[in-house]
Amino acid sequence: MKNKPDDKAKLLRQRGCLNSRPERVRDELFEANEFFDSQDLVQVKYEMLRRVRVESRTVSRAAEDFGFSRPSFYQAQRHFDQEGLTGLVPKKRGPRGAHKLTPKIVDEIEQAQSEDPSLGIEELVELIQTRFGKKVHPRSVERALARRKKNS
Repeated sequence: MKNKPDDKAKLLRQRGCLNSRPERVRDELFEANEFFDSQDLVQVKYEMLRRVRVESRTVSRAAEDFGFSRPSFYQAQRHFDQEGLTGLVPKKRGPRGAHKLTPKIVDEIEQAQSEDPSLGIEELVELIQTRFGKKVHPRSVERALARRKKNS
């Protein structure tokens, strides 16, 4: 059974591969053939690269036809050259881990908790603010302590 277009868009969104600007894709293949889906960001990027490499389209024209800037084209090309097709899948945005709660800070809050087991998360957040000058969310402290406990 074939997925409905709404189902495909939902799956693409969940995987971070939904093209946020499908209306900018003006390549003739995407306009004339239902196999080519302008909502599929990986497919759009791949076809853009293929047009330049295989069909000798200029970078400027390919970027324009596929709704990208020239720097975005070169970035996609670099990722594709380094990682293949998976390099065209968008990377997760944002911090890659606990950047505020360094191992040193987690050591200190564990030490404080072992010295005074009655300390709650709010008190630990306050301790971090006072001692290290870092404002952290209580849930971040909970996760850092849970990670440490899990890895020990």
